[in-house]
Amino acid sequence: MASNFHLPPVGFGPGSQPDEEEGLDYMHLPSGMRTYETHLPEVDDPSALSPALKTLADLATACEAAAKGGMARFDLSKLDQQNRALMAETLGQGEVAMKIRGIPALRVQEAVFAGVWAISGAGIDAVEVGPVPAAALSRAFEPYRAGLGADLARPAGVVNAPALLAELTDHSARYKGGAAHVINLTLLPHTEEDLDWLDRTLGEGAVTVLSRGYGNCRITATALSHVWRVQFFNSMDQLILDTFEVTSMPEVALAATEDLEDSASRIREVLEAIR
Repeated sequence: MASNFHLPPVGFGPGSQPDEEEGLDYMHLPSGMRTYETHLPEVDDPSALSPALKTLADLATACEAAAKGGMARFDLSKLDQQNRALMAETLGQGEVAMKIRGIPALRVQEAVFAGVWAISGAGIDAVEVGPVPAAALSRAFEPYRAGLGADLARPAGVVNAPALLAELTDHSARYKGGAAHVINLTLLPHTEEDLDWLDRTLGEGAVTVLSRGYGNCRITATALSHVWRVQFFNSMDQLILDTFEVTSMPEVALAATEDLEDSASRIREVLEAIR
């Protein structure tokens, strides 16, 4: 007669599971997203700051125009120290920063108002309004480190890189605008030697972008026209997505139409509070 007693399955029961205090080793998820918070500068005498206030009003109008495809640039070098300080405090620092190498070398910092870019360099103190600063487009692929091309010797371990280079070169030559062509290295088999060979053959352009939201996104122009390396890192600085994009500028670095419209409204809210 069969017994009603059944042995527990192997691997279950006391002592078969890790101690609770050890916890589960989950991958750390991104955290710490930066969000917009209204900051109102303290102004004792608005009449003394009329040049800065007029510039901010003009920035709001320019944001509306940029949402429809326009671009605008404002020279801040003529503002006195008090007015320039108000501009800096009001604009603050947003999520996107850029380094543009060459002559002149430029440092770009997005304001807390998306699509408003503070640009500084030798003799340059300006603000541009648009999806992205003009120099980031016009100078992106000027070689900072020239690419060595497909004829570069292939050391042991280079397996898939030549095929990827051929694909990038083809799409670079044919790119006339429109949707980006994306190669997702994270999903493709490749070796460290492949990545090193691609880096040397493609070279490096003049523009590097860092976008901070959930974790970081690093965007680097190559010396091959319209080819960008786009890398996403989580909050623990672990690479979670690695791609090449063939496009004029990766979308993650662009201020969208809605962002520009929103920036116009927010700048006007700050102006109303100051006045």
